[in-house]
Amino acid sequence: MTDEVLARVRATPARRVIALAMIYALGGILVYLAFATPPQSLGWQAFLVAAGVAALWLAERMRRATAGEVLLTRDALTDGEGEVLCLMEDVVGIDRGMFAFKPSNGFVLRLAAPAPRRWAPGLWWRLGRRVGIGGVVPSGQGKFMAEMIAQLLVQRDGDR
Repeated sequence: MTDEVLARVRATPARRVIALAMIYALGGILVYLAFATPPQSLGWQAFLVAAGVAALWLAERMRRATAGEVLLTRDALTDGEGEVLCLMEDVVGIDRGMFAFKPSNGFVLRLAAPAPRRWAPGLWWRLGRRVGIGGVVPSGQGKFMAEMIAQLLVQRDGDR
């Protein structure tokens, strides 16, 4: 395996702060509303508390995930901690068009075989035969990585 990093995607501090502030605020407001002005029904209050706690949990997951990065080498797409998101040999295509189901400022890779589900909120996700990269990342980094992957796919398919 080659360890040379061809492209790197990471959340910028400003985007990260804004995204986290919004989700933490949503969670805090929902929990506050559940107790400050409790609804008539205990079921609605429980729903507000559960939704608020879920938003706070999501914000914490996003805080941890967006501290990392996604790295592209000739052989694989990995996160900053070394977890392999997908091997380049498994990639059969890339979707980066305006109407593609993809993360914000990112792209989706189509894989030959399904992979285990994983999610790093705001940075990447993997579901079945698709890997999505993007979220709170700058569009320039996402576009550059998508172009590099497209180039690698053209080189690989030309060699076959």
